Amino acid sequence: EHTIYYDGIDVGTRRADFVVENKVVVEIKALVAFEDVHLAQAKNYVVAYNFLLGLLINFGGKSLIYKLVFHPKLSESGFTG
Repeated sequence: EHTIYYDGIDVGTRRADFVVENKVVVEIKALVAFEDVHLAQAKNYVVAYNFLLGLLINFGGKSLIYKLVFHPKLSESGFTG
């Protein structure tokens, strides 16, 4: 569980499915297909946890599908974590 702050004020928490080595957030789904809202959720976790990388995995279709999600600001700066 991760506390979210806005202007220094605690506004709630978020909980990713998995956090690996305190570097990668993993979000698991069991859906027929990803929708934009699922990618947005994974991206929000990456930003909230301030990690470079997230992984969105879907087990619900005919085959496993995954998407890598990068922190928009950290990936532009060449962050290597």
